[in-house]
Amino acid sequence: MPDLDKVVAIDFHTHAEEPCGTHADDGYDDFQAGMTAYFKSPFKHPPTIPETAEYYRKLNIAAVIFPVDAERESGYRRYNNEEMAELAAQHSDVLIPFASIDPAKGKVGAREARRLVEHYGIKGFKFHPTFQGFYPNDRSAYVLYEAIQEAGVPALFHTGQTGVGAGMHGGNNMRLKYSNPMFLDDVAADFPDMQIVMAHPSFPWQEEALSVATHKPNVWIDLSGWSPKYFPPILVRYANSLLQDRVLFGSDWPAILPDRWLADFEQLDIKPNVRPKILKDNARRLLKM
Repeated sequence: MPDLDKVVAIDFHTHAEEPCGTHADDGYDDFQAGMTAYFKSPFKHPPTIPETAEYYRKLNIAAVIFPVDAERESGYRRYNNEEMAELAAQHSDVLIPFASIDPAKGKVGAREARRLVEHYGIKGFKFHPTFQGFYPNDRSAYVLYEAIQEAGVPALFHTGQTGVGAGMHGGNNMRLKYSNPMFLDDVAADFPDMQIVMAHPSFPWQEEALSVATHKPNVWIDLSGWSPKYFPPILVRYANSLLQDRVLFGSDWPAILPDRWLADFEQLDIKPNVRPKILKDNARRLLKM
C-alpha cells in the first residue's frame, strides 16, 4: 500500500477505464467520445492503469481506483476485477484498488466480493446506480451489501447528475433518478456498520445529500466530478463545519485531472485546519490505513 505519511493527498475517485490496455468492445467508442466531449478531456484514449499510476506518482498523490460493472444494463463488457487488482498491485506505491460488482448478480456477486477482499486486497466497492440501472435501496442489492459490511470495507456510490451518457441519444437510455442520494438513507440505516461514500456534489440534490450525511454517521461525501470553483456554497459551508471529518478529495480522473482540481481547491475558502482533513486525513481514517 502507499506510504501515506509521504503522499500529499489521497484522490478517492479515479477510474480504471482500460485496465488491461486493450481496446474495449463495440459500443464503448461512442460512449467514450461522449464522455470526452462532456468533460473536455485532454486524452484521446482512456489511460491505462500503468499510465494512471505514473501520473499520480509524479504528483506524489495516492489514488483509489476502480472499474464499473454495468454490463447487464449497458451491454458493455465488464472489466475483470481480479485483473484490475493485479495490475493495481504492480503499482501499489500509489494505487488503492476498489472493485465493482453489479448488485443484480446477487449471491454470486456477494461471493465474488468476499473473494476479492480476502485474496486480492480489494479495499472497497464502487456502485453507479444510473449506469448500473438500480435503486440503491432495492432489497435485491442487500445480499451484496451484507458481504461488504462483513468485510469492513467502504462502498462508494455515484450520486447526482452524471457525465455518463450525457448528450447522447436519449442519454444512452440512462436514468438520473437512480442516483438521488436520498435512496442511500435507507442503505445507511439498514447497514449502519458499512461506511458509505456519496460521490460528487449531488446536483440537483445537494441538500438531500447533506441531510443524509449529517444524520447518518456512516455516510461520507467525496468532492469529485466538479471543479471546486463550481461547488455550491452550502456544500463548502458544511465541509468547513459539520462534515469536516467526513468529506474527501476526489478528482474523477481521467475526466477531471487532479492537478486542475487541486489548483481550484487552493482558491476555495476552506479553513486551514480543515484542508488537510479533506485532502488526506479523512480518507486515511476511512480506509483504516
